[in-house]
Amino acid sequence: MNDKTPLIATLLLSCADRKGLVAEISQFIFQRGGNILNLDEHVEKEENMFFTRVEWDTEEVILSRQEFELEFAQLAEKFSADYKIFYSDKKHKTAIFVSKYEHCLQEILWLNSIGDITADIKLIVSNHPDLEPLADQYKIPFYLIPVRHNKKKAEATELKLLKENEVDTVILARYMQVLSDEFVKEYPFKIINIHHSFLPAFIGANPYRQAYEKGVKIIGATSHYVTADLDEGPIIEQGVARISHKDSLKDLISKGRELERSVLAKAVKYHLANRVLPFGKKTIVFE
Repeated sequence: MNDKTPLIATLLLSCADRKGLVAEISQFIFQRGGNILNLDEHVEKEENMFFTRVEWDTEEVILSRQEFELEFAQLAEKFSADYKIFYSDKKHKTAIFVSKYEHCLQEILWLNSIGDITADIKLIVSNHPDLEPLADQYKIPFYLIPVRHNKKKAEATELKLLKENEVDTVILARYMQVLSDEFVKEYPFKIINIHHSFLPAFIGANPYRQAYEKGVKIIGATSHYVTADLDEGPIIEQGVARISHKDSLKDLISKGRELERSVLAKAVKYHLANRVLPFGKKTIVFE
């Protein structure tokens, strides 16, 4: 009996749509010994764009990774495609930024500990000391970096830590600071935020109070990639809960936190499993 965990490769690719794309990509993988396990595709007809996610078992692939990728680059050039290939033995190196609220951080750490999320969490950064015991519980380095008096210096310190730890994904687990444009540009489509409203409604601060004062019947949470435009990055995942006139502002906040932790966790899971392709102001999510 072979108990060896199979090494899976995953391709994310986008290009202008044309006939035969799926056939050519599938044939390429097959001819080099790959066994395709999953293939999903989507076409945006108005923009004539093709998107695909392909997983294959590499056990019988006849080329090294470098050789395979060099040959695939020639095929991708033929399509003028944007693409990336990931491997299951390389987890995304991740940093989590958080302030005082623990619910989103706790959810991600717990799911990662039981293998439901596959992240190599290198560090936790906070502008408050409150959640250091939680980081210690999971044996993850915790860095307290105050922001109030010198944000530019704080971000320089944060970026230095991220580079030193080769971080490729940043999760904002209710980090109550707005990142500068310079910071965001360092990690395009690699910073995942949770906003406590159903965007594009109630952008900015205090969305639950905004919702309460408007008397809405549904509240929501939105996880999205961070861009230079506040709370307007491509949306990865959303969730909603019904409320009524009987719910107080405290009730809205309580129900909202349940949404926040589950929505962020799902978005993070999609991203870490290489299931998200950003496209303009939106995303293609292969569930």
